[in-house]
Amino acid sequence: MNDVNVKISGNLATVSLCGRIDSNNAHDVETKIMSAIEGKTYLSVVLDLDKLEYISSAGLRVILRIKKNNSDLKLINVCTEVYDILEMTGFTEMMPVEKAYRVVSVDGCEEIGRGANGTIYRIDKDNVVKVYNNADALADIQHEREVAKLALILGIPTAISYDVVRVGESYGSVFELLDAKSFSKILSCEPEKFDWCVKEYVAMLKKIHSTLVPAGKLPDMRETVVSWARFMLDYLPKESGEKLLALVEAVPHDDHMIHGDYHTKNLELQNDEVLLIDMDTLAVGHPIFELASMYNAFIGYSESDHEIIKKFQGFDFETGSAFWRASLAAYLGTKDERKIRAVEDKARVIGYTRMIRRSIRRGGLETEKGKAEIELWKNELIELLSRTDTLLFSRNELEIEATNENLPMVLEFIEEHLDEIGCSPRIKMQISVAAEEIYVNIAHYAYNPDVGKATVRVEVTDKPLTVTITFIDNGKPFDPTKKVDPDVTLSADERDIGGLGIFMTKKIMDDVKYEYVDGSNILTLKKDIK
Repeated sequence: MNDVNVKISGNLATVSLCGRIDSNNAHDVETKIMSAIEGKTYLSVVLDLDKLEYISSAGLRVILRIKKNNSDLKLINVCTEVYDILEMTGFTEMMPVEKAYRVVSVDGCEEIGRGANGTIYRIDKDNVVKVYNNADALADIQHEREVAKLALILGIPTAISYDVVRVGESYGSVFELLDAKSFSKILSCEPEKFDWCVKEYVAMLKKIHSTLVPAGKLPDMRETVVSWARFMLDYLPKESGEKLLALVEAVPHDDHMIHGDYHTKNLELQNDEVLLIDMDTLAVGHPIFELASMYNAFIGYSESDHEIIKKFQGFDFETGSAFWRASLAAYLGTKDERKIRAVEDKARVIGYTRMIRRSIRRGGLETEKGKAEIELWKNELIELLSRTDTLLFSRNELEIEATNENLPMVLEFIEEHLDEIGCSPRIKMQISVAAEEIYVNIAHYAYNPDVGKATVRVEVTDKPLTVTITFIDNGKPFDPTKKVDPDVTLSADERDIGGLGIFMTKKIMDDVKYEYVDGSNILTLKKDIK
């Protein structure tokens, strides 16, 4: 038994089929369809197979004849069994064929994440669903699946969607996140874990930013931000608008990964593993673009209304501000407020640009509240532009207390930069050994018996590929390069116990240079990466 229902709206004919199409009824089905659409060559035809349970080769021939007369034929809501037949016979390659999707309701479900393109809900203890804002979201879902797989292949821990469902008038991606909880929930319910959250949040951020993406695999965030700056030319004073565009255009292309919407609702803790979610905003670009979106998430959007962050993240504005600044300090490897504020101001330039554009495009200039917010952000942006000469910053310096306890942090900092350039394990170990010897000397002797600061700077140049590591302290003047090398031909009984550290450093590195400048010991190590 088969029913055929043809509905014509404008230039679209939707043909609903149900039951079976087999050798007994295929001719009647085809006759009904053709009589409804025959002669109307301007029509686009969609076959809605939501209630079609069975199709034989006779039914396939009907579809093929319709396709020959309607080149843009599309099949939708195809059940799994019928889809398998269409795929087996190559029909899915000849025309668009969309599977039917099971229906999921999010009524009463806990919201665990919200981003620019959708909202994530927990639908049971094992699974979450990301519901897209765009009602026609299948292409968005496919994109997110592809970039999430790419991120996983490149070493970023993330969840991969295993199902696509209908949610209301839109679509959703289903992920398995067993008993996971977001960092936002941890911060709001377990404030004693604030420092742990900062540490893990920054560790993931550094992992993302150190990941080199094959060319062309992800969108270039620089191009997007350039378009924002061009938009602002109509809303800023001429000098400010032109300077904003020039600053953004001066940011070089960078093929390292950025998340694009990196906030605490998009980091999940599952079975002691930290997972990154909401991957549809994944891109490549300079880290300043990432920091701008982070600033907006924790401060910018809530600057004039502190209740916004409470609704969005689940914690108050003070917690958000403290988390942003602690994370930025840890990311930059410094507690120097001037350095932190300088980078924050660069992030604010892009952050305000994004918020102003977003508000204007959403009708912000048509409401008193919107106009007040735009005016606030615009004044801040103009003031920042008056004293900003570059949006670039260096993440190649670590400033810490020179103590033995901080040695792992120093080695991790150096190794992050070595990993970015694909340094071999052998060379990485050699450089780490040399760096440890120099740092431990500073920790033991530079300020003894007191404790002082040490700065570690890592610079990479190419042609030839060279790593330069600089150690700076303000302790007692000491030139290790003048230390006499030990006689390594002596027996164990004849040798002095010490002196090997500096000797090994000079042997391992290609150049070791010492300077004492303005009260600072500056020791520079260079290594050519073969």
